[in-house]
Amino acid sequence: MSKLLNWIDDRLPVINAFEKHMSKYYAPKNFNFWYFFGSLALLVLVNQLVTGIWLTMSYNPSAEGAFASVEYIMRDVEWGWLLRYLHSTGASAFFAVVYLHMFRGMLYGSYQKPRELVWIFGMAIYLVLMAEAFMGYLLPWGQMSYWGAQVIVNLFGAIPVIGEDLSLWIRGDYLISGITLNRFFALHVIALPLVLVALVVLHILALHEVGSNNPLGVDIKKHKDENGIPRDGIPFHPYYTVHDLLGVAVFLFVFCIIVFFFPEMGGYFLEKPNFEPANSLKTPEHIAPVWYFTPFYAMLRAVTVDLFGLSAKFWGVVVMGAAIAVLFVLPWLDRSRVKALRYKGWASKIGIVVFAIVFVILGVCGVLAPGAQPSWLAPLCTALYFGYFILMPVFTSMEKTKQVPERVTG
Repeated sequence: MSKLLNWIDDRLPVINAFEKHMSKYYAPKNFNFWYFFGSLALLVLVNQLVTGIWLTMSYNPSAEGAFASVEYIMRDVEWGWLLRYLHSTGASAFFAVVYLHMFRGMLYGSYQKPRELVWIFGMAIYLVLMAEAFMGYLLPWGQMSYWGAQVIVNLFGAIPVIGEDLSLWIRGDYLISGITLNRFFALHVIALPLVLVALVVLHILALHEVGSNNPLGVDIKKHKDENGIPRDGIPFHPYYTVHDLLGVAVFLFVFCIIVFFFPEMGGYFLEKPNFEPANSLKTPEHIAPVWYFTPFYAMLRAVTVDLFGLSAKFWGVVVMGAAIAVLFVLPWLDRSRVKALRYKGWASKIGIVVFAIVFVILGVCGVLAPGAQPSWLAPLCTALYFGYFILMPVFTSMEKTKQVPERVTG
């Protein structure tokens, strides 16, 4: 076995790669529970890829057979119901884990120098993940899948000059049809997963090049021993690979409870209209995206005024796109001299609390029908959302910060 490993390593540096990224990659010794979510995101990604491959074996990507094939998977394929629920629940779990992973980055300033590229790759993963979820949402070919896709694709029609042609190009037809379903299926199972996996690899490589951040924002590379090993670091393997097993165990416990007992989660993971076949002549009473898109959907609906000769629909699309785009430039908006929130001033602390509350409220607003909420709530929360980022260069550069310790103290 030793000779075989040496033979392989001479031709493909497997051992060197393992040492560089695992056993000899030194991570800060003060990671807390917030650092579980990176490895959990990788776990859910594997779940989605594996269950997705098995589901495609029995799925029929056509307008005539898509809904029936999903029913066939649920009723007749051995363990098909479990595969489908693992995949559908996994989609929501993926976004829940990614949102918490992103929030941890904001709490500890993990986007600041020298980790700007790590953050940008992470945001690119998030963007591709949104596209992947949107494409996959159409595949069950239920009522909400059909009409949700119809609404979202029609939004591109609000773009001046090229909007209608762009919508037609995305659909491949004048309405959402079997052609649309087929191309969304191809993108969902082949193109976007390849891009997603490539971005995840780049994200990890960029992270391991500059090193992991920590709750204190201390650079552990500043203090090394005579062998060049960070004094405040420990090898990622076996310490954090074993440490992360605790997070994996807790996550799988909760995940399995949902899969086996609440897979539809009251209609938030799998909507009730989606158990009806797609019907272009019957519109659902209330069309809303899945919960992980609802904050941005609420921002879209919050814009109701025409400006500069352009429709409110167009400005809603601009606001929705800007809400995601602003996250890409976060490393350059934060002018603070420290990374971790605990050493920042009160303005940063209050700001991120308001941001988190506003994001949750927007998510709730996006689920509710327009008449079931105060008309001022979503516009106000949208203004607060953008206000946090617009004012960030001001309050982060002016606020009084605390002294960051030289070494990791706990």
